[in-house]
Amino acid sequence: MAKYLFVYHGGSHPETEEEVAAVMDAWGNWLGGLGAAVVDGGNPVGTSSTVKPDGSVSGDGGANPVSGYGIFDASDRDDAIAKAKGCPILQAGGSVELADIIDM
Repeated sequence: MAKYLFVYHGGSHPETEEEVAAVMDAWGNWLGGLGAAVVDGGNPVGTSSTVKPDGSVSGDGGANPVSGYGIFDASDRDDAIAKAKGCPILQAGGSVELADIIDM
C-alpha cells in the first residue's frame, strides 16, 4: 500500500447546529467507511501564509487556500482517486488535491 496526502480546498461552512451535525456525520461516515485506509484522518486548518524565496510573505494562502488534510493508504493512484471521490468536501463545493507520499 502507498500513502497519499489528501489536501482539501474550499468548501462552505455550516451555519446552523443542524448543518454542523450533518457535516460531522458525513465526515464520520466517509472516514469510517474507509476503515484501515485512514492513516491520519487529518483536521481542518485555519488561515495559511505563503513564504516566497525572496522572504516575502503572503497571508492569504494564495488563489486556492488549504482548508484541511488527511493521509490515506491506497493500492494505487486510481484507488486514491476513488477514495477521494467520496469526500464530503465535494458536496460542500470544495475539492480534493491528492499527492503520493514518498518514503525516504
